[in-house]
Amino acid sequence: MSQNLSIWLLILLALVAANLPFVNHRLMAVFPLRTAAKGLAWRLLELLLWYGFVIGVGMAIERAQGQNQPQGWEFYAVTAALFLTLAFPGFVYRYLVRRGR
Repeated sequence: MSQNLSIWLLILLALVAANLPFVNHRLMAVFPLRTAAKGLAWRLLELLLWYGFVIGVGMAIERAQGQNQPQGWEFYAVTAALFLTLAFPGFVYRYLVRRGR
């Protein structure tokens, strides 16, 4: 897989993973919950877990293409901000658009 293609696939994965907590009622899109509704705290925890998953996939892709570069806190701060930005459409759908109905 080319480096350019792997970067775009990782960005697409991040977009999907960032919106998953807001578009379904299951925990991590797999496990059903006992309660009827999933609260904001569960969604934020799920968002954090999906962020870790995407970071892990990115590191695995980087490892497959060569050596992993050491990352400082700045890298994680920027990628977390990007991940939250990618989650904005799902948040708007869940908490702003659906409230009007």
